[in-house]
Amino acid sequence: MARNSGVLARQLLGNRNKLCAALLNHHHKLPSNSFQTLASILTTLSSSHTTPSKSVHHFSNPHFLQHRPLSSPSGPSKIVPIRSENEYCSAINMVQDKALPALFYFTAVWCGPCRFISPVIGELGEQYPHVTTYKIDIDEEGLANTLGKLNISSVPTFQFFQDGKKVAEIIGADVARLRDTFGKLYKQE
Repeated sequence: MARNSGVLARQLLGNRNKLCAALLNHHHKLPSNSFQTLASILTTLSSSHTTPSKSVHHFSNPHFLQHRPLSSPSGPSKIVPIRSENEYCSAINMVQDKALPALFYFTAVWCGPCRFISPVIGELGEQYPHVTTYKIDIDEEGLANTLGKLNISSVPTFQFFQDGKKVAEIIGADVARLRDTFGKLYKQE
């Protein structure tokens, strides 16, 4: 396992943007201490490099990855959790039928970039209260068929709806692009 973990860590270090995508396909097979193991491998690998890397973060407590709150907005926002296929179908039908502005946010508890972007989603929810955000945890048991139909292969994935239609999609934790897309699509007059 250690040798395979080292290979996985080197691959992920070489292509950090695909970290969640890689873990998405294998997270059910990983042992429960995988985050701690991966964090220690990343620390070991990054400390063996002679030049420091700006994008490698050292966590003195890898449990931070498992216990950090998913959002910390300071006030009310319209974030609606979706926990089943029926809830998703109901939400998407309402958004499409009533031409409501909405964001469908596909995430996972184990995904670091999802945790990174979550407070931004809360902040944008406060800034644009007329936009409902539907938060979909890809690990919810009742959503497997829906996720397959939607071809969600990476998290975080953001699908923007306006006038009943999907008008934009962002894959990855790109804060600037997320803010820009919200501003262009949902600006208040």
